[in-house]
Amino acid sequence: QVQLVESGGGLVQAGGSLRLSCAASGRTFSSDAMGWFRQAPGKEREFVGRISRSSIVTNYADSVQGRFTISRDNAKNTVYLQMNSLKPEDTAVYYCARADPTQNGLWRSSRGYDYWGQGTPVTVSS
Repeated sequence: QVQLVESGGGLVQAGGSLRLSCAASGRTFSSDAMGWFRQAPGKEREFVGRISRSSIVTNYADSVQGRFTISRDNAKNTVYLQMNSLKPEDTAVYYCARADPTQNGLWRSSRGYDYWGQGTPVTVSS
């Protein structure tokens, strides 16, 4: 069983920054790829980015490429999402998720993840 708890969300002005954290329980964290997704009101959940278990590989959605950075600290069982140059369209609830090791080809889809946190809301004001 894996439990994920996000934190760090809040209200920020456009152009500002936030860093989200996702604390994971379970002994397999260092063996798991992790992803971040977001869901805006009235919209489907969308992929933000992911990081491989060793941090060697990161991938991002085009909409956040160059502004967001995912990192992880396996010693702390924590994955981070650094968000810079925030825009009002980044407003959403942000979720971290564990990549399902049996669904490696689906890392851009929510179907490729099997454990989810409860989400942390981010609001970017214009």
